[in-house]
Amino acid sequence: MRRIPYPSNNLSRITLVMGMSMKEKVEKAVEKIRPLLQADGGDIELMGVEGNVVRVRLTGACAGCPMSQMTLQMGVEKSLKEQVPEIERVEAV
Repeated sequence: MRRIPYPSNNLSRITLVMGMSMKEKVEKAVEKIRPLLQADGGDIELMGVEGNVVRVRLTGACAGCPMSQMTLQMGVEKSLKEQVPEIERVEAV
């Protein structure tokens, strides 16, 4: 009889994601994109999650940058939506 190993690592990851609140999922996703912003002298703060709307504040070099709206839409929002599909939109505050 051949024994098939149980994929406990995959199940653990699935359970972890399913058991997380929306805010926890967004926090985890923000932590993944933070190093990219910090590499250019910026940063991001999660200000809140209301329903499926995420509110963030870009800080550091991003705060006064004329490209910050582009960074928010094409970088931050796109990445967060890929990681947390429930997100409808990301707003800067």
